Amino acid sequence: MKDVGNLNAERLENVIQPPTYIEATVIILTKNEERHIARAVTSALTFREVLVVDSNSDDRTAEIALACGARVVNYDWNGAYPKKKEWALDHVGTDWVFYLDADEYFDPELLAEIRDITSNAAASALEVPIRYFWEGRELQHGHRVTKRIGMRRSKAYWPRPNDLDVKNMWEVEGHYQPQVRAGQCVRTVRPLGHQDEDGLFDYFARHNRYSDWEAHMLYTGDTVSAKSRSRLGRLAVRIPAKPFIFFAYSYLFRLGLLDGRAGFNYALALSYYYWQIGLKVRELKTKASRK
Repeated sequence: MKDVGNLNAERLENVIQPPTYIEATVIILTKNEERHIARAVTSALTFREVLVVDSNSDDRTAEIALACGARVVNYDWNGAYPKKKEWALDHVGTDWVFYLDADEYFDPELLAEIRDITSNAAASALEVPIRYFWEGRELQHGHRVTKRIGMRRSKAYWPRPNDLDVKNMWEVEGHYQPQVRAGQCVRTVRPLGHQDEDGLFDYFARHNRYSDWEAHMLYTGDTVSAKSRSRLGRLAVRIPAKPFIFFAYSYLFRLGLLDGRAGFNYALALSYYYWQIGLKVRELKTKASRK
Protein backbone atom coordinates (compact mmCIF):
# COMPACT_ATOMS: atom_id res chain seq x y z
CA MET A 1 0.00 0.00 0.00
CA LYS A 2 1.24 3.46 -0.87
CA ASP A 3 1.94 5.91 1.89
CA VAL A 4 -0.97 8.37 2.36
CA GLY A 5 1.44 11.30 2.25
CA ASN A 6 2.79 10.15 -1.10
CA LEU A 7 -0.73 9.72 -2.45
CA ASN A 8 -1.65 13.24 -1.38
CA ALA A 9 1.54 14.61 -2.97
CA GLU A 10 0.73 12.83 -6.25
CA ARG A 11 -2.82 14.22 -6.22
CA LEU A 12 -1.54 17.72 -5.52
CA GLU A 13 0.99 17.41 -8.36
CA ASN A 14 -1.76 16.34 -10.74
CA VAL A 15 -3.98 19.25 -9.73
CA ILE A 16 -1.33 22.01 -9.64
CA GLN A 17 0.24 21.72 -13.06
CA PRO A 18 2.06 24.68 -14.61
CA PRO A 19 0.22 26.04 -17.67
CA THR A 20 1.35 24.63 -21.00
CA TYR A 21 2.01 27.73 -23.04
CA ILE A 22 2.36 28.00 -26.79
CA GLU A 23 6.02 28.91 -27.18
CA ALA A 24 5.40 32.16 -29.00
CA THR A 25 4.74 35.84 -28.34
CA VAL A 26 1.59 37.64 -29.46
CA ILE A 27 2.18 41.27 -30.45
CA ILE A 28 -0.86 43.55 -30.34
CA LEU A 29 -0.52 47.00 -31.91
CA THR A 30 -2.65 49.70 -30.29
CA LYS A 31 -3.62 53.35 -30.40
CA ASN A 32 -6.69 54.22 -28.30
CA GLU A 33 -8.14 50.71 -28.31
CA GLU A 34 -9.77 50.55 -24.88
CA ARG A 35 -12.96 49.20 -26.46
CA HIS A 36 -11.23 46.11 -27.91
CA ILE A 37 -8.04 45.42 -25.99
CA ALA A 38 -9.38 43.23 -23.16
CA ARG A 39 -10.89 40.71 -25.60
CA ALA A 40 -7.70 40.57 -27.68
CA VAL A 41 -5.35 40.08 -24.71
CA THR A 42 -7.46 37.50 -22.88
CA SER A 43 -7.86 35.45 -26.05
CA ALA A 44 -4.05 35.23 -26.32
CA LEU A 45 -3.07 34.28 -22.77
CA THR A 46 -2.29 30.71 -23.89
CA PHE A 47 0.89 32.08 -25.48
CA ARG A 48 4.17 32.47 -23.61
CA GLU A 49 3.79 36.26 -23.64
CA VAL A 50 1.40 38.94 -24.82
CA LEU A 51 3.13 42.19 -25.78
CA VAL A 52 1.06 45.32 -26.40
CA VAL A 53 2.94 47.90 -28.47
CA ASP A 54 1.12 51.15 -27.83
CA SER A 55 1.46 54.50 -29.59
CA ASN A 56 0.85 57.06 -26.84
CA SER A 57 -2.81 56.22 -26.33
CA ASP A 58 -4.69 58.87 -24.37
CA ASP A 59 -7.41 56.45 -23.22
CA ARG A 60 -7.21 53.41 -20.88
CA THR A 61 -5.69 51.01 -23.44
CA ALA A 62 -2.39 50.46 -21.59
CA GLU A 63 -4.08 50.22 -18.17
CA ILE A 64 -6.57 47.60 -19.35
CA ALA A 65 -3.89 45.61 -21.19
CA LEU A 66 -1.72 45.44 -18.07
CA ALA A 67 -4.67 44.38 -15.93
CA CYS A 68 -5.49 41.58 -18.38
CA GLY A 69 -1.95 40.14 -18.21
CA ALA A 70 -0.06 41.78 -21.08
CA ARG A 71 3.27 43.57 -21.04
CA VAL A 72 3.10 47.06 -22.52
CA VAL A 73 5.81 49.03 -24.32
CA ASN A 74 5.40 52.42 -25.94
CA TYR A 75 6.36 53.17 -29.53
CA ASP A 76 7.28 56.60 -30.89
CA TRP A 77 7.78 56.58 -34.64
CA ASN A 78 10.62 58.77 -35.91
CA GLY A 79 9.47 58.71 -39.53
CA ALA A 80 12.00 56.04 -40.57
CA TYR A 81 12.37 52.29 -40.52
CA PRO A 82 11.76 50.13 -38.58
CA LYS A 83 8.04 50.69 -38.50
CA LYS A 84 5.87 49.36 -35.69
CA LYS A 85 5.60 45.63 -36.47
CA GLU A 86 9.28 45.23 -37.25
CA TRP A 87 10.33 47.37 -34.27
CA ALA A 88 8.36 45.12 -31.93
CA LEU A 89 10.54 42.12 -32.82
CA ASP A 90 13.41 43.56 -30.76
CA HIS A 91 11.21 43.38 -27.67
CA VAL A 92 10.34 39.67 -27.67
CA GLY A 93 12.28 36.62 -26.56
CA THR A 94 10.63 33.84 -28.60
CA ASP A 95 11.35 32.75 -32.15
CA TRP A 96 7.69 32.49 -33.12
CA VAL A 97 5.69 35.72 -33.02
CA PHE A 98 2.05 36.36 -33.90
CA TYR A 99 0.52 39.72 -34.78
CA LEU A 100 -2.97 40.50 -33.57
CA ASP A 101 -4.94 43.66 -34.24
CA ALA A 102 -6.78 44.96 -31.21
CA ASP A 103 -10.14 44.15 -32.83
CA GLU A 104 -9.11 40.54 -33.52
CA TYR A 105 -9.16 37.49 -31.25
CA PHE A 106 -8.28 33.79 -31.11
CA ASP A 107 -10.75 31.00 -30.42
CA PRO A 108 -9.74 27.70 -28.73
CA GLU A 109 -9.88 25.65 -31.93
CA LEU A 110 -7.53 28.04 -33.73
CA LEU A 111 -5.17 28.01 -30.75
CA ALA A 112 -5.00 24.20 -30.95
CA GLU A 113 -4.00 24.43 -34.62
CA ILE A 114 -1.40 27.07 -33.87
CA ARG A 115 0.10 24.91 -31.13
CA ASP A 116 0.55 22.05 -33.59
CA ILE A 117 2.00 24.26 -36.33
CA THR A 118 4.53 25.97 -34.08
CA SER A 119 5.81 22.51 -33.11
CA ASN A 120 6.48 21.73 -36.78
CA ALA A 121 10.14 22.45 -37.56
CA ALA A 122 9.35 22.96 -41.26
CA ALA A 123 6.86 25.77 -40.61
CA SER A 124 8.24 29.32 -40.83
CA ALA A 125 5.06 31.39 -41.19
CA LEU A 126 1.36 30.97 -40.59
CA GLU A 127 -1.70 32.30 -42.40
CA VAL A 128 -5.31 32.30 -41.22
CA PRO A 129 -8.68 32.90 -42.86
CA ILE A 130 -10.59 35.78 -41.28
CA ARG A 131 -13.99 35.47 -39.60
CA TYR A 132 -15.38 38.88 -40.52
CA PHE A 133 -18.24 40.90 -39.06
CA TRP A 134 -19.91 43.80 -40.89
CA GLU A 135 -22.74 45.94 -39.53
CA GLY A 136 -22.94 43.64 -36.52
CA ARG A 137 -23.43 40.50 -38.61
CA GLU A 138 -20.98 37.70 -39.30
CA LEU A 139 -20.45 37.37 -43.03
CA GLN A 140 -20.75 33.82 -44.34
CA HIS A 141 -20.24 34.57 -48.02
CA GLY A 142 -18.61 37.09 -50.34
CA HIS A 143 -14.92 37.93 -50.59
CA ARG A 144 -12.82 35.97 -48.10
CA VAL A 145 -9.59 37.35 -46.67
CA THR A 146 -6.48 35.39 -45.62
CA LYS A 147 -3.87 37.05 -43.42
CA ARG A 148 -0.31 36.09 -42.52
CA ILE A 149 -0.20 36.61 -38.75
CA GLY A 150 2.67 34.35 -37.64
CA MET A 151 6.38 34.18 -38.41
CA ARG A 152 9.62 32.70 -37.08
CA ARG A 153 12.07 35.54 -36.52
CA SER A 154 14.92 33.23 -37.53
CA LYS A 155 13.34 32.33 -40.88
CA ALA A 156 11.20 35.30 -41.92
CA TYR A 157 11.56 39.06 -42.07
CA TRP A 158 9.71 42.32 -42.67
CA PRO A 159 10.62 43.92 -46.01
CA ARG A 160 11.23 47.66 -46.27
CA PRO A 161 9.55 49.16 -49.33
CA ASN A 162 10.31 52.65 -50.54
CA ASP A 163 7.22 54.22 -48.97
CA LEU A 164 8.36 56.64 -46.29
CA ASP A 165 7.26 59.64 -48.34
CA VAL A 166 3.75 58.31 -49.07
CA LYS A 167 1.20 61.04 -48.45
CA ASN A 168 -0.87 60.40 -45.29
CA MET A 169 0.87 57.11 -44.48
CA TRP A 170 1.83 56.49 -40.87
CA GLU A 171 3.80 54.31 -38.43
CA VAL A 172 2.34 50.89 -39.27
CA GLU A 173 3.48 48.78 -42.22
CA GLY A 174 1.28 48.91 -45.30
CA HIS A 175 -0.61 46.05 -46.93
CA TYR A 176 2.31 43.65 -47.17
CA GLN A 177 3.27 40.60 -45.18
CA PRO A 178 6.42 39.15 -43.64
CA GLN A 179 8.50 37.26 -46.20
CA VAL A 180 9.88 33.75 -45.64
CA ARG A 181 13.61 33.10 -46.09
CA ALA A 182 13.40 29.35 -45.54
CA GLY A 183 10.70 26.83 -44.67
CA GLN A 184 6.98 26.70 -45.34
CA CYS A 185 4.04 29.03 -44.85
CA VAL A 186 1.21 26.97 -43.35
CA ARG A 187 -2.47 27.89 -43.47
CA THR A 188 -4.92 27.01 -40.71
CA VAL A 189 -8.45 25.69 -41.16
CA ARG A 190 -9.97 27.63 -38.27
CA PRO A 191 -10.40 31.39 -38.76
CA LEU A 192 -9.25 34.36 -36.73
CA GLY A 193 -12.04 36.48 -35.30
CA HIS A 194 -12.28 40.09 -36.49
CA GLN A 195 -15.02 42.30 -35.03
CA ASP A 196 -14.46 46.06 -35.12
CA GLU A 197 -16.68 47.97 -32.68
CA ASP A 198 -15.41 51.44 -33.65
CA GLY A 199 -17.88 52.09 -36.44
CA LEU A 200 -17.68 52.97 -40.10
CA PHE A 201 -16.01 56.37 -39.71
CA ASP A 202 -12.82 54.67 -38.52
CA TYR A 203 -13.10 51.97 -41.19
CA PHE A 204 -13.28 54.48 -44.05
CA ALA A 205 -10.61 56.75 -42.52
CA ARG A 206 -8.22 53.79 -42.24
CA HIS A 207 -8.86 52.62 -45.78
CA ASN A 208 -8.43 56.14 -47.09
CA ARG A 209 -4.88 56.05 -45.73
CA TYR A 210 -4.22 52.58 -47.10
CA SER A 211 -5.46 53.57 -50.55
CA ASP A 212 -2.78 56.29 -50.60
CA TRP A 213 -0.18 53.62 -49.90
CA GLU A 214 -1.57 51.18 -52.48
CA ALA A 215 -1.65 53.90 -55.14
CA HIS A 216 1.97 54.83 -54.41
CA MET A 217 3.06 51.18 -54.68
CA LEU A 218 1.32 50.78 -58.04
CA TYR A 219 2.54 54.08 -59.42
CA THR A 220 6.19 53.51 -58.47
CA GLY A 221 6.16 49.83 -59.42
CA ASP A 222 7.44 48.78 -55.99
CA THR A 223 7.38 44.97 -55.79
CA VAL A 224 6.94 44.53 -52.02
CA SER A 225 3.16 44.59 -52.08
CA ALA A 226 3.01 42.43 -55.21
CA LYS A 227 5.20 39.69 -53.68
CA SER A 228 2.81 39.29 -50.76
CA ARG A 229 -0.21 38.73 -53.01
CA SER A 230 -1.40 35.45 -54.52
CA ARG A 231 -0.92 34.87 -58.26
CA LEU A 232 -4.59 35.74 -58.79
CA GLY A 233 -4.18 38.83 -56.64
CA ARG A 234 -1.21 40.04 -58.69
CA LEU A 235 -3.28 39.63 -61.83
CA ALA A 236 -6.37 41.28 -60.36
CA VAL A 237 -4.62 44.38 -59.06
CA ARG A 238 -4.22 45.85 -62.56
CA ILE A 239 -7.36 44.68 -64.32
CA PRO A 240 -9.49 47.46 -65.87
CA ALA A 241 -12.79 48.37 -64.19
CA LYS A 242 -11.67 46.51 -61.06
CA PRO A 243 -14.25 48.13 -58.71
CA PHE A 244 -17.15 46.87 -60.83
CA ILE A 245 -15.61 43.45 -61.43
CA PHE A 246 -14.80 43.04 -57.75
CA PHE A 247 -18.34 43.92 -56.73
CA ALA A 248 -19.74 41.31 -59.12
CA TYR A 249 -17.19 38.77 -57.86
CA SER A 250 -17.93 39.34 -54.16
CA TYR A 251 -21.66 39.95 -54.28
CA LEU A 252 -22.73 37.60 -57.09
CA PHE A 253 -20.07 34.95 -57.80
CA ARG A 254 -19.12 34.54 -54.11
CA LEU A 255 -22.80 34.79 -53.08
CA GLY A 256 -22.43 37.84 -50.86
CA LEU A 257 -26.08 38.50 -51.65
CA LEU A 258 -26.96 35.68 -49.21
CA ASP A 259 -25.67 37.89 -46.39
CA GLY A 260 -28.42 40.40 -47.13
CA ARG A 261 -27.85 44.12 -46.78
CA ALA A 262 -24.58 43.55 -44.90
CA GLY A 263 -23.23 41.50 -47.82
CA PHE A 264 -24.21 44.21 -50.30
CA ASN A 265 -22.65 47.02 -48.29
CA TYR A 266 -19.45 45.06 -47.61
CA ALA A 267 -18.95 44.35 -51.32
CA LEU A 268 -19.73 47.99 -52.14
CA ALA A 269 -17.28 49.30 -49.50
CA LEU A 270 -14.42 47.19 -50.85
CA SER A 271 -15.27 48.19 -54.42
CA TYR A 272 -15.12 51.81 -53.31
CA TYR A 273 -11.67 51.13 -51.82
CA TYR A 274 -10.39 49.82 -55.16
CA TRP A 275 -11.97 52.81 -56.92
CA GLN A 276 -10.04 55.10 -54.56
CA ILE A 277 -6.78 53.36 -55.40
CA GLY A 278 -7.30 53.68 -59.16
CA LEU A 279 -8.31 57.32 -58.85
CA LYS A 280 -5.24 58.15 -56.75
CA VAL A 281 -2.90 56.41 -59.21
CA ARG A 282 -4.31 58.64 -61.96
CA GLU A 283 -3.84 61.66 -59.71
CA LEU A 284 -0.15 60.78 -59.23
CA LYS A 285 0.32 60.38 -62.98
CA THR A 286 -1.37 63.72 -63.65
CA LYS A 287 0.85 65.51 -61.14
CA ALA A 288 3.96 63.93 -62.65
CA SER A 289 2.97 64.95 -66.19
CA ARG A 290 2.47 68.56 -65.10
CA LYS A 291 5.98 68.66 -63.69
